[in-house]
Order: sequence, then C-alpha cells, then structure tokens
Amino acid sequence: MKLASYKDGSRDGQLLVVSRDLGMAHYATGAAHTLQQALDDWNFIAPQLQDLYVALNQGRARHAFPFEPGRCMAPLPRAYQWVAVDAELIEQTPTDGSLSRLRQGSGDAFLGPCDDMPWHDPALAAEWSAGLAVVSGDLPAQSSPEQALDAIRLLMLVNDWCLSVPTEGVGTAQAWPATAFSPVAITLDELGTAWQRGRLKLPLQLTLNGQPLGLSEPNRSALHFGQWLSLLCRHRPLGAGTVLGCAASRSPALDEGDQVRIEIRSPEGHSLFGAITQALALPA
Repeated sequence: MKLASYKDGSRDGQLLVVSRDLGMAHYATGAAHTLQQALDDWNFIAPQLQDLYVALNQGRARHAFPFEPGRCMAPLPRAYQWVAVDAELIEQTPTDGSLSRLRQGSGDAFLGPCDDMPWHDPALAAEWSAGLAVVSGDLPAQSSPEQALDAIRLLMLVNDWCLSVPTEGVGTAQAWPATAFSPVAITLDELGTAWQRGRLKLPLQLTLNGQPLGLSEPNRSALHFGQWLSLLCRHRPLGAGTVLGCAASRSPALDEGDQVRIEIRSPEGHSLFGAITQALALPA
C-alpha cells in the first residue's frame, strides 16, 4: 500500500491512503490519524489500512478525492530517530569507527516533497544527495539482519542535502539542513521482485532544472538495509518509526532558484513514490 501525510496545521499531519497510480486518496481517520500512530500498533492498524487501499484501488472508497502531492508533508513528518548513511560511507565495509560517523538524531524538521530547500547562508555551497530511506518497526537490541529486514515497514525516497565550503572541487560539509522525502511511503509488497534482500533493483531518475542527469544506482552500499539496521541496534533497541536513509548519489552544487527532481519508476513506467520536486530558495 501507499501512505502519505497531508498538511493540516499540526506537526504530524493527517494520514492518507493513496491509490497505486497516485491518482486518488482517502483519509485514514477510521484506522489512524497519523503515520506514527499506525507504526506504533502496526499489526493491528496495517490490515485496516490495507483494506482501505484495496477499496480505493477498486473504486469502492466512498469518500476518495484526487491526490495532490503539493499538499504533502513528509510521509512521517517527525521521527524519533533519523540516521543518515552518507554517500562517501556507503561503499565502505563498516567498522566501529565508520559507524560513529553516521549522522544520528531526531527528525523533527523533515521537509515535504514540494517544499523549498531554504538557503539561509549563501556563502555555503548547497549540494543535494538522492537516495532511499526505510522506516522500521520496533527492533530489539542485537537483532539479526534477517530480523531487521522483517521489521522494515515502509520505503521512501530521500533528498538529503547539505551545505559546505567548496575546497578545490571537494566540499567539506558544514551543515545538514532539513531532509526531504517523497510524497508517499510504500510497503515492500508494492515492489515485487524489484525488492531483493534489502535492496531496490530500480534506478533513481535525477533531473536538474528540467535536464536529466541520468540514472543513478541506489544500491551502491556495501551493506543492505537489514544489515545497517542490525548494526544500529547492536547495543540498544530501535523504536517504531526509526528512519534510516542511504544517500546513494551526490549531485552538483546548486544556485538560487535551481529545481531538482528525484523519482523512481517501475519497469512499466509508473511512478512508485511520486517525485521529490524542490527549489533552492533564499528565505523571505
């Protein structure tokens, strides 16, 4: 199924179920008001959301309405824990030292898929990194990679952009502003054979100012998502709603007004997550 959160003036938004073709949506109020509420009681609430998803796809949902990505927050607008594996780390075989370099913290300022990227300090170069993120359920400490794979509830696209000081063509990161996610988060069954043991076998499609930058492989990481999650819970449990992202592709620096687009399409050409479409903007 596909889930989204509409802006409604609250911090966590209003949970929606979205049709497979991203054309229609329905409020999930009868099952859960927010995605975090659904994640906290997933085994009970997810079947109710699935029933609504089936009805929506079959045209039987009585109060369905056209889906508008521009009204979306991040699918999970706030997360108890946000962990980012940066592009320069993902191809390395992790050690205790490299794991200490993961960016971990609460995700209390995620951006929606169509929100501007606020550029508060133009003296710093703005760079963007496209990738994938998973949302996990509860994971006990010392869970195995297989247990971690089973705990993955949802998959999203991520734009994990940074601000840096350019130094002879190589940026030195100075700040990590709010991260953006795709309009919808999807359950793994939506991917069929494209999801194989913690890896998605479909390319990222990247566009800058309407010009394609080509296709990017989202699975360059030395570890799959189950292995990363297992390492994260080696010494402590992970709570439902933990978000782990791998930024697989770092793209050129941006100028004010530049617009980026990140998307993944199915082999049949259908958008799976909707698109992240953002512009770099100076705050008013």
